Amino acid sequence: MTHPSMKLGEGAGRIVYIRAVPAAELPPAARAQIGAQPVYAIHDAEGSRLALVVDRAVAFAVARQNDLTPVSVH
Repeated sequence: MTHPSMKLGEGAGRIVYIRAVPAAELPPAARAQIGAQPVYAIHDAEGSRLALVVDRAVAFAVARQNDLTPVSVH
């Protein structure tokens, strides 16, 4: 799922943060779709979640495809 602010061109030069999200932190509806596997979230500088994806490489690719600069968060 992606956030409208990730549209191409709107984020040129912006930094986004990639972090692993345990399934337990997600709402029940999301957990029902993904099971127990962790997912990766893309967050903007204010901490808003822009997208959830299935793995770290995909998170970085999605960010770069939207002209965003991804940074890993622990």
